[in-house]
Amino acid sequence: MHSKGQTGGPPSIVEVARAAGVSTATAGRVLGGYGQASAASRKKVEEAAKRLGYRPNGLARSLIQGSTETIGVIVTDVGNSFFAQAVRGIADVVRAGGFEILLANTDSDPEAEQRAIQVMWEKRVDGLIIAPEGPDSAGRLRTLVDGGLPVVLLDRPLPALPEVDQVLVNNTACARRAVDHLIRLGHRRIAVVSEASRDFSRLLDPSVDGDGERPSAARLAGYLSALQRAGIRPDPDLVVQAPYDRAAAERATARLLRRDPSVTALFCTDNILTSGALAAVQRSGRACPEEISLVGFDDQEWTTLVRPQLTVVRQPHRELGAAAAEQLLARVHAQREGGGPADDEAVHLRLQAKLVRRASTAPAPASGA
Repeated sequence: MHSKGQTGGPPSIVEVARAAGVSTATAGRVLGGYGQASAASRKKVEEAAKRLGYRPNGLARSLIQGSTETIGVIVTDVGNSFFAQAVRGIADVVRAGGFEILLANTDSDPEAEQRAIQVMWEKRVDGLIIAPEGPDSAGRLRTLVDGGLPVVLLDRPLPALPEVDQVLVNNTACARRAVDHLIRLGHRRIAVVSEASRDFSRLLDPSVDGDGERPSAARLAGYLSALQRAGIRPDPDLVVQAPYDRAAAERATARLLRRDPSVTALFCTDNILTSGALAAVQRSGRACPEEISLVGFDDQEWTTLVRPQLTVVRQPHRELGAAAAEQLLARVHAQREGGGPADDEAVHLRLQAKLVRRASTAPAPASGA
């Protein structure tokens, strides 16, 4: 049975020192694993600690050793299956490497992100993986980056921090591939359901690099690129604005289908938007894919349970998280071995998504071709 300190809590170093008959400084050196102590003193302290049930203070030990063996992870929505799977990939790699994760969710709120970053800094995590809330996240991360903390960006680039590692998906290319599939099937009136419609005009500029955009804008850029390459003039009326909310996406898509019966295909840039758009198609009474084709984003289990099964862009969720964790741990270990920040050139890794063709896409009806 373990003894407790005089305050009723776990025993302190002072109490271990008193029981061992040594100074507090000697007990601290033995229990903290630093400095010098005689073999006799070490034995006394270890026996006293075992007798009292002493457990070391992890934070205090981290201050001495310079490591907490923890990795911070900040995402915008852990309830989204994309981030849930990515975090699983991170956790698997991190734990295999002898670390644990501290997870924070921001709901895309700048203030929540600032608080999460501050907490990670105060907790002295050994590195940070973050899905930034937006471009302003660069300023919030600057103190950590300048302070030498290894940071890896997950899923979302920050052009203002080119010196920081990033692990992303090839959003522009995979969106272009999805729309190309619809064009090859004869579709010309192809609508897109996106959170980034306000970027429509800006993304039409061929000088804009879609790969430098946040995922929703990068996918919209891929949609526009596919149309332009096929000689189809992008129509702003076919860009459906919807926040990341299923009901809102359903309402927005339903309005489009009522307003413009000429639409023969839909491309959705997010899994939540896909579920809302599919519901709108089903309620519209239009047959899918005979009258309207649909391509969604993310290959979730439900996309094969509905009828028709959905053609989707399959993202490497878990692989993305695992790659981010592997890159971060490499930075952490390099920093430890070198005694300072690892100054190798930043790694910008872009994983490939895959178009999975199923029954929700078919040749355009003759009247819409």
